[in-house]
This record gives sequence, structure tokens and C-alpha cells, in this order.
Amino acid sequence: MAGRDSRADILEDDPFRRQNPRIHRVHARRSHDGTIHFDTGSTAKANPLFAQLMGMSQSQPAKLHEGGIWHFSSEEKRHLGLAMAAFTIALGFMSVGGIWGTGTLGTSTWTVQFLLSMPVLLLAIGPAFLFHEIGHKIVAKKNGCWAEFRADPKGLRFGILLSFFIGILFMAPGAVMVAGLVTRRQNGHIALAGPAVNFGLFLIGIPIWGIILGLTGAFEADISGSLYLVGGQLVWQKMLIDAGRYWIGANLALGLFNMIPWGPLDGLKVKDWSENAFYITISIFAILALSAFPLGLWSPTALLKTIALLF
Repeated sequence: MAGRDSRADILEDDPFRRQNPRIHRVHARRSHDGTIHFDTGSTAKANPLFAQLMGMSQSQPAKLHEGGIWHFSSEEKRHLGLAMAAFTIALGFMSVGGIWGTGTLGTSTWTVQFLLSMPVLLLAIGPAFLFHEIGHKIVAKKNGCWAEFRADPKGLRFGILLSFFIGILFMAPGAVMVAGLVTRRQNGHIALAGPAVNFGLFLIGIPIWGIILGLTGAFEADISGSLYLVGGQLVWQKMLIDAGRYWIGANLALGLFNMIPWGPLDGLKVKDWSENAFYITISIFAILALSAFPLGLWSPTALLKTIALLF
């Protein structure tokens, strides 16, 4: 996977291997400090979070480096770490119903459940977000583009505060910034990569978590309630079951949400490239998600239990 996609319509020289790299872009220029500036057709400045939500391009610092398709710069790693940390905190607040959960659980129980929920939800939901973004990055670089993840601090703060006060998770943690000249087909491939990764994680998660839960005997325990610490004893079986079911549900939800054909979401770019690919992809996610949650025709927990009982 070290080379670039031979099917790419337009390939640029690898900027990481040039002695004096220059960025050749349509409606783009690079200043002396290495910042790539994109002309959005307006000189007005926009709020960064609003710009991200509306799909507007922003100036991105692009420090060129030695590396290939799978290279992650130190700056990108820092942004990924920041996004994952904020995402984990927001997940923890969501799991306890926000600050209002203290009235039901009590302050001490609320605090313990919050702390124990974060690693469980990070294990279950973190990969859905992380590998979704990496999917965009890898396919973009395969098509000759510069691509790195950048967190949105305002989006992270908003997501944490929202989950803290009302217990609902809605966060714009950031996105993979892509600089390069691509065709409509290539842009569709880059956009589709994220939901495709989520679908792959959904598929492999079913047998993997089913086997884990079966071998550990998690479903054999007498589990009642939603707390992870009861009477001073850690209910690790409940933690494992929740990690498995959230893994399945999160990948379905994230894939379906990103296929909405609106603004900066992946669905609009996929639909612009191929309506067939768009309708097939969104239909798969919609059928699986809607049949499970609103209709109750199947559930991640019941599916995992069926597989677990085989072991």
C-alpha cells in the first residue's frame, strides 16, 4: 500500500520528496510561512466552526515532511489526540445523562459511573470516529493529495458543554483537511471511504465481539441495571456487553449520519459523484439502523448473545 492508486485521473508529484516544495493549486497560493490559502470567492472571514459545518475551506498549515501514504505528522497526531480526549469526555457525560444525572444517581455514584464509562465508550465508539477519518486521509493521499486531520477546538468545547449540561452527544470534533486537485470521481471515493470503514467495522465487530463475550461468559452473569460498580464490585460483564453493542450501534449511526447529503457531510460528495453509489450506501445503513432501533426487528445485544452462546 506504499504506492498511489494507478486509477487516479490526476496525480501530483509527491511533495514530500521535493527539495524545494511548491504547491501548485487551482485558486490556491502558498505564503512564505508554509500556509496554504484557498480562495473561497469571498474576502469575508467566517467563524471556524461555522466554516467547517458549511464546508468552507480554511487556511491550513501544511508543513511538508518525509513520509508516505501512512505517514502521520506530529501536528496531526496532536490534533487526533486532542479530538479523541474531548470525544471521550463528552461520551462519559452522555453516559450519565449530563449534570442532571446527579439528581438520580447521587454525586458519588455519578462520578464513579462517569469515570468507568469513559474507557468503555472509548473502546467501543472511538474506533468508529478515528478510523472513519483515517479512511478519508488514506484514500485522499492515494489520489495524490495532501491530507491531515485537524481538530476544531470550538467544536470540541461545544460538544463537551452540550453533553455536560443536557447529556446529549453532538460534536464536530474536526475533519481531514485535503489539499489537492481531484476529479469528481476521486472526491466521491475520498468521501465514501469514511462510511465504508464504518460498515467494515460494523461487520467485523459482530463476530469479534460475539466471540469475546462468549469466551468470557459475560452473558452468563446475572446483570441488572446500568451501573458498572455495584456494592463495591466491578460489573465487568456489563462493561464488555456495552462495549460490544455500542461498537455495532455507533458504526451504523456514524455511517448513516455522514451519508446525509448536506453541507460538508460525506453524502453530498458521494451523491455528486454517483447517485447509484449514494443511494445504495445510504439504503444499506438506513435499513440496518432503522430496523434495529425504531422498529426493533433486531438488536445488537440479542445478536451478540446469539453468537456468544455458541462458544
